[in-house]
Amino acid sequence: MTRVEMRAWGRGRALWGVAYGLLGLAAVSCGGDSASGSEGVAGSAGAGASAGNSGAGAAGTSGATGGSGGGLGGNAGVGGNAGVGGNAGVSGAAGVGASAGAGATAGNGGVAGSSTGGAGGSGGLAGAGGTSGGSAGSPSFSGVSCATPAPPGAAAPPPPKTYSGTCPTLVSGRNTISSGVKDREFLLIFPEDIQPGEQLPVAFLWHWLNASANSFATKGEVQAAANQQRFIAVIPEADDNALNVFTWPYTVATPDAAIQTELGLFDDLLSCVSQEFDTNLSCVSSIGVSAGALWTVVLTGNRSEYLSSAIVLSGGTDVPQVKSYVKPARKLPELVLWGGSSDMCVTINFQTASHNLEQHLGDDGHFMLECVHNCAHTEPPFDPPAGGSKYTGLWQFWLDHPYWLPAGQSPYLSDGIPAATPEWCAIGAGNATQRTGMCEPASCPF
Repeated sequence: MTRVEMRAWGRGRALWGVAYGLLGLAAVSCGGDSASGSEGVAGSAGAGASAGNSGAGAAGTSGATGGSGGGLGGNAGVGGNAGVGGNAGVSGAAGVGASAGAGATAGNGGVAGSSTGGAGGSGGLAGAGGTSGGSAGSPSFSGVSCATPAPPGAAAPPPPKTYSGTCPTLVSGRNTISSGVKDREFLLIFPEDIQPGEQLPVAFLWHWLNASANSFATKGEVQAAANQQRFIAVIPEADDNALNVFTWPYTVATPDAAIQTELGLFDDLLSCVSQEFDTNLSCVSSIGVSAGALWTVVLTGNRSEYLSSAIVLSGGTDVPQVKSYVKPARKLPELVLWGGSSDMCVTINFQTASHNLEQHLGDDGHFMLECVHNCAHTEPPFDPPAGGSKYTGLWQFWLDHPYWLPAGQSPYLSDGIPAATPEWCAIGAGNATQRTGMCEPASCPF
């Protein structure tokens, strides 16, 4: 080939480079409109750019690799919709032929193929996933109480255990039931004006040392509360068994048989009360004071499947002379109250015992309301609301927490603590601000 022919051949290759470059630009202008922007075909690198015969021609610019032409995938709008249309961005798919002009050697005066081919669409920003209409957040149980119908599929308690004999006819006031191997007495208090079809919650009230069922009924203003807040109260008398020196079977010296006897009494009373009355079995609570509170912790560890809540007033667990904690099979809301660092009776430090109980409840995921007063081991200094009984706020805790609430949940998490609850109560362990002010004399009855 002559020198003239070589130059002509070089010019021809350069012109082909320009042509390929123009084809690449044309393809760029036709970026696809698909919802995701099709992936740009990667522009091949310039083909080796052999030098012209004289070797003087500059190597053609390597064709830029076509970017992944995913198109600006439209940031997802609120609600998580993909970006509107998801149109391919500018320069969508890299044009076919985005290769730099083949042999883009600048011959003698030859124009190097500009390899504009497929400056591929900017890598499409993957549409951000949007907020999916806002996060679901925690469920709210605002306004829930024991009067609220359980939602479909909600947890329900098992039926009470079957009573072994024939239930007695129950009356307001003192009753007797055969339980185990002996007769047991208890007080039964219910609204004086029960309405047809009215389903009543049930509370078991366990009294303190050297007291009686009548002591609890009187100090607690239970009849007035039952009339106003609509519930049944079952107040057992302690067994006079000599093994129960401390009223209820919660001490380390108590044989297991004594515990089973009292658990059997609970079973029998719940069975017969629910037969005699139209009861709301999704609202059954155990409420104890001092010795009765220590027993409530034992009862809760053994009968949580029947309880919607528990209230422990100067009780607790895991202190000397008291049986070790038994973890309830079910997580239920509990109110834990004591009288500050001076809350002592016999040899029991009730602040330590209460802290131990709170630790267990927190570790296991129970909802908990903590209340701390400053009056040591005595009757809790509640102030009655206008027109209400003295312990309206106490009963309300039980009546605001039906059985079917999921573990750890409470209407108080969304609604706040009710106005009838003392200001020295707060949600969660360690959050209550101890009460200040005057107190009645401490009254450890031993």
